[in-house]
Amino acid sequence: MRLIALSFAALLLLIQYPLWLGKGGWLRVWELDRQVSQVKANNDKLKERNGKLESEVQDLKNGTDAVEERARFELGMIKKNEIFVQILDSNAVMPNKPDHPVQETPKP
Repeated sequence: MRLIALSFAALLLLIQYPLWLGKGGWLRVWELDRQVSQVKANNDKLKERNGKLESEVQDLKNGTDAVEERARFELGMIKKNEIFVQILDSNAVMPNKPDHPVQETPKP
């Protein structure tokens, strides 16, 4: 009787091994489910970025406001008869001397 109980216990352990540790076991399924969740989160971020880029492309194709904004902020361009004013932060550190001394030309 004891031999039968031990053999059943051994068979039970052998049946459980593929369920937990085998190729299609629960641990493998859990790991794959975690990877799928990460990929879905990454896809959502990329879809949001693509939507922003698509709307920016449409703005650049259809309107001149987006082109003007890019020209002003990225290229530093101004319109004709405009005056460019730059306001510096009062806490900003200004260099005391230039790197190369400026030579003055003598007055005649």
